[in-house]
Amino acid sequence: MQIGPYQLKNRLIVAPMAGVTDRPFRMLCKRLGAGMAVSEMITANKALWTTPKTLRRANHEGEVEPIVVQIAGGEPQMLADAARLNVEHGAQIIDINMGCPAKKVCNVAAGSALLRDLDNVGRILEAVVKAVDVPVTLKTRTGWSREVKTALAVAKMAEDAGIAALALHGRTREDMYRGDAEYDTIRSVKQAVSIPVVANGDIDSPEKARRVLDYTGADAIMIGRAAQGRPWIFREIQHYLDTGETLLPPTVDEIRALMLEHLDELYGFYGEYSGCRIARKHIAWYTKGLAGGNAFRQQMYKLENTGEQRLAVGEYFSRLGDAGDRLSYVVEDEDKLDRDGDAVAEGEACGA
Repeated sequence: MQIGPYQLKNRLIVAPMAGVTDRPFRMLCKRLGAGMAVSEMITANKALWTTPKTLRRANHEGEVEPIVVQIAGGEPQMLADAARLNVEHGAQIIDINMGCPAKKVCNVAAGSALLRDLDNVGRILEAVVKAVDVPVTLKTRTGWSREVKTALAVAKMAEDAGIAALALHGRTREDMYRGDAEYDTIRSVKQAVSIPVVANGDIDSPEKARRVLDYTGADAIMIGRAAQGRPWIFREIQHYLDTGETLLPPTVDEIRALMLEHLDELYGFYGEYSGCRIARKHIAWYTKGLAGGNAFRQQMYKLENTGEQRLAVGEYFSRLGDAGDRLSYVVEDEDKLDRDGDAVAEGEACGA
């Protein structure tokens, strides 16, 4: 997979997800097999460029190249300015968000709301490509609604404007994350343009990854929600693509160590108060479907400091290890993630 001058090590990309793909998560996914990871979206609104949230999202210290920053907005000049600023701060690829379905994004005529105004789409693509000397990519959806699909038109506009690669989610904005992603549109887009096309939506297993690549002809796949709590999915997929064989589940000891390292990175990145609270959703994702996971989470949510939280996680996985060497998922009728898990997966996050 080639994007501009950057040769990726494989065809597996981490989708940008607000509230999820921060620097610790991106670095972890790259270490576990992802060829590229896209940052949380950064607003094109200049008034917010110096807020702690934006500055933290623009922090790429120590991250493996290429550094990909996604920008979001609805006004061509503001997006061009945002692209230039992020390149000055180290971005090696700029990604334009035209896919996020969240209301707070669409209400300001950004994200997938742009698909209702193709003239403005063209102006944005041209302005951002001209503003920077690094590759510019685009992430979008099949259209605003199932009745109004714009993917082919947007793809051709992107190609004409000089966009280096296109990631396409197989849902419309009105679909949000409901129903099944469809891949016919992605296949049609791949056949219609010469730029690299990345398939996105509901890719949650090595077997599904293989089927989507074969059916769509896409140059790469982008994975979002399936990597939440399972960042090792990238190595599982790559192994299957290479060999046709399924890896054994990871050992409990490996995931215990990996998870504690992830928590330490979150604590260091966000600090004591925010780190403890942001870590809750990741812990919820890691433990979903594991034996006793629901009861553990209900107790974990009550912990108010990082030390107690880290200790509880370590002890929980130690108990799992006593029952078996490898991760084993079970079905629990009462297994629910509540506000710290599904609320982010279905609301704030803009990737699949």
